[in-house]
Amino acid sequence: MHPEERRAKIEAYLQQAEFASLEELAQHAGVSVSTVRRDVDALAEQKVLRRTHGGARTLQPKTDEFVFNVRDTHQVAEKEAIGQACAALISPGQNVIIDSGTTCFHVAKHLGEKVAQVITNSLPVANLFSASNRHEVHLSGGVIYPRLGTLVGPHATDTFSRMHADVAILSGSGIAEDGIYNSHALIVDIQKAMMAGAAKVIFCFDHAKFGRRSTFFLTDFSHVDVVVTDAQAPAELVAALRAKQIEVVVASFPPKTES
Repeated sequence: MHPEERRAKIEAYLQQAEFASLEELAQHAGVSVSTVRRDVDALAEQKVLRRTHGGARTLQPKTDEFVFNVRDTHQVAEKEAIGQACAALISPGQNVIIDSGTTCFHVAKHLGEKVAQVITNSLPVANLFSASNRHEVHLSGGVIYPRLGTLVGPHATDTFSRMHADVAILSGSGIAEDGIYNSHALIVDIQKAMMAGAAKVIFCFDHAKFGRRSTFFLTDFSHVDVVVTDAQAPAELVAALRAKQIEVVVASFPPKTES
């Protein structure tokens, strides 16, 4: 493959994914990391992308698919119901890891004074608790992606590899019978560190995520304790999860009104 073809392929991939590690780009292009590094440097000189620590990000995104504010307009009522149901599983005084998914943000909104410490790579979640004098908030390091409302990269992963929490609350791009998927390799790396650092792992998915397989496989169900979803989740997949000894919590819909 000629350099121009590889670079066009890298550019097209980043326009869809917005950011990626060098390893991810090398796998996509079918070449070595050193070759991709040279291609990325050349594209950076052309102002097509920006080099980041261990990867690259596009300067010209052509989709709003991953934008936090856009994603948060999808299945809002379901996410609110899931947020309430998941927050009800948290015991007072627990320390909680919260990832950067929009459904997880709805969980954070309902945690109130229950949690003592919040550990997150989500800018909206950190902002939600920033004015509180009752919560200790740990925001990971990493590269800020404002459109996604998250911090990613090796520094973010390292933060969670050194932290421990009672519960990790996560989401993803899809859930199928073989496991859980997400759209970005860099986010998958962070989520794996989150799961390893928690005594209990909860995943939150609205019904639209069921039966979907996204680009990157995150985990099978051996590392998952609870799945929280809404009443429209397909019954056969809910039953399959329960057969794997996964606790499945089906949120009441519409969400309960707090008094």
